[in-house]
Amino acid sequence: MDVVNPATGAHVETYDEHDEDDVEKALGRSVQAFEDWRTRPVRDREQLLANAADVLRENKQEYAETMTREMGKPISQAIGEIEKCAWVCDHYAEHASAYLEADHHPSPPGSAVKTEHEPLGPVLAVMPWNFPFLQVFRFAAPYLTAGNVGILKHASNVPGCALAIEEVFEEAGYPDNVFQSLLIPSDLVDDLLTDSRVRAATLTGSGPAGRAVAANAGDQVKKTVLELGGSDPFVVLDDADISAAAETGAWARNLNGGQSCIAAKRFIVHTDVYDEFLNSLTDEIDALIVGDPIDEATDVGPQAREDLMETLHEQVSTSVDAGATLVSGGEPLDREGAFYPPTILTDVTEGCPVDTEETFGPVATVYEVADEEAAIAKANDTQFGLGASIWTQDRDRGERLASQIDAGCVYVNQLVKSDPRVPFGGVKDSGYGRELSEAGIKEFVNRKTVWVE
Repeated sequence: MDVVNPATGAHVETYDEHDEDDVEKALGRSVQAFEDWRTRPVRDREQLLANAADVLRENKQEYAETMTREMGKPISQAIGEIEKCAWVCDHYAEHASAYLEADHHPSPPGSAVKTEHEPLGPVLAVMPWNFPFLQVFRFAAPYLTAGNVGILKHASNVPGCALAIEEVFEEAGYPDNVFQSLLIPSDLVDDLLTDSRVRAATLTGSGPAGRAVAANAGDQVKKTVLELGGSDPFVVLDDADISAAAETGAWARNLNGGQSCIAAKRFIVHTDVYDEFLNSLTDEIDALIVGDPIDEATDVGPQAREDLMETLHEQVSTSVDAGATLVSGGEPLDREGAFYPPTILTDVTEGCPVDTEETFGPVATVYEVADEEAAIAKANDTQFGLGASIWTQDRDRGERLASQIDAGCVYVNQLVKSDPRVPFGGVKDSGYGRELSEAGIKEFVNRKTVWVE
């Protein structure tokens, strides 16, 4: 696997791929590791996870720099990602025991009935490059602490991150092979999914990849959790705090170079405040600093790969040709690296690429709607359903409208984000199942009913 720095186009490093024989050996090691790991007290597993949080914090600069070199995340955001991984570990180190306690049920006199939560075995995780540490820890922290063992197939452009994560668990004191990273091409994933030793799978990625994993795992009757794409609406109502909405909206669209499933992508604005919001949003976005991701002052770095930038630009160009108005941006920057500027489109034609497809980069579409009913209709006019944000100074109004949006999570007067304390996941083409919180740790356990007479 060749790693190319997307900010410079320079070759960083080459990693040897694992082959079919390596996969076979890794599966054997996982099964062996599971037999011992499943019997470890939850308190012991919690302590090891707390150790992992310490390792992350102690090495956050090193891990962040690896992330920045491989996929271009601005260094300040990369450090923040490592700190969030540590927070996820802290959360489950503190709460896993309570989440996994047996549930007791009503039963006849003289009997006792409970549901225990037992681990399933080796879990395969197919993870993306955009949050190369956080996505993995959202899977690993709960599932390993529940007693499963993990096999990571990471994106091929972040192999250094994959190996660094494996090292985190080693340095934290985890037993050998409880967590393994496999540097394999995508065509070996099917072999893992169909192997009887892999008991469940989770994927964060594109819709086609999710469908393929779901189909293969379903054929083997294996549980899956899928977190797929999104085209999140950012609804600005007539009574919104426009300054706050524009400031947060600019960040919600351009964080991580816009390469986020839960980024604000479609700005749906009430006609009474449309001009004011568009002007404020444009000012906020124009003020963002695009540049070298290793510079702490940089807000927006490069796109993760040249081909991804080209795909994004094709979506923008085709949409402009179809009638959309380009307010700002819209052309790759004339410099080394895969840099695409923050871009705003208005007058978006129904059915054009930026209207119907997920734009995985710093491209915001802004729509004008007549009233809140039209805003909700437009928010729901998508095959995706990951997150949504509503802006209004009337909290009751925001809560009422949140119930009308088809999404896995809706935030009122806040950007959409993942938080280890609450469930995270989508509906419709954005996937199924939940990560994080109690719901996440219970996705890959056997909920065994035990009746004692």
